[in-house]
Amino acid sequence: MLGGKQLSYNNILDLDAALGLCIEFAEPAAVVVKHNNPCGVAIDRDCAAAYRRAREADAVSAFGGIVAVNREVDEALAKLLVETFLECVIAPGYSAAARDVLASKKNLRLVAAGGNWTPATGETAWSIRTIAGGALVQTVDTGMVDLAAAKVATKRAPTDAERKDLAFAWRVAKHVKSNAIVFAKDGVTLAIGAGQMSRVDSVRICERKAGDKLKGSSVASDAFFPFRDGVDVLASVGATSVVQPGGSVRDEEVIGAADEHGLAMLFTGMRHFRH
Repeated sequence: MLGGKQLSYNNILDLDAALGLCIEFAEPAAVVVKHNNPCGVAIDRDCAAAYRRAREADAVSAFGGIVAVNREVDEALAKLLVETFLECVIAPGYSAAARDVLASKKNLRLVAAGGNWTPATGETAWSIRTIAGGALVQTVDTGMVDLAAAKVATKRAPTDAERKDLAFAWRVAKHVKSNAIVFAKDGVTLAIGAGQMSRVDSVRICERKAGDKLKGSSVASDAFFPFRDGVDVLASVGATSVVQPGGSVRDEEVIGAADEHGLAMLFTGMRHFRH
């Protein structure tokens, strides 16, 4: 802790969520988290540019959010951070000039997290959740499929640009509460549907939040589409490609819907399904 009020229980949970997603990226990245879900994620030439894009992806939700960046906070980024009310910032470090700028926000919790900013691999990290009468223990989800090797399920294969956006969206979807839908384009999330009881509702939330911005986007779904309706809605809002695990008894129906709309669809063979 380098400044600000004492961390609360919820602050720590959100900081962990923001850090867990941010370390997925080797590129300069920024993540804005609200209530344990990302509301804006971006990569760019530096973290200041990435943060500006991540914040603007959902500026309403970014208010009161938790921010993680995977590079030292410099003065340029600090000036952007103080423009919005934030609860916490976590980064590998802060320059002296950045500390001077951030000092104007007396209650902003600044956290420096040293060490290796890369995802855990293997079975070395554990997730523990308490339940009535005991606890659930499992290894942390460290899986990540290389979409270059993912199965093309549709008649049309994704373009290079679409495949890049699909890989970005898939990485974000891993850290969104299921049912998770992530729309992305050019290295920034456009809309995120999280924690809904039906997958198509997650899609419709994205449609309501972003509207015309979704045209030409790529979409990640953290688990398979059980029916074609989700794909129909994706196409209706302008998405051009989608990545999902596959494995539904209605896969052929879903693939057929994608082909009808001219969508490119990749199957990963792996789901995340974060709870």
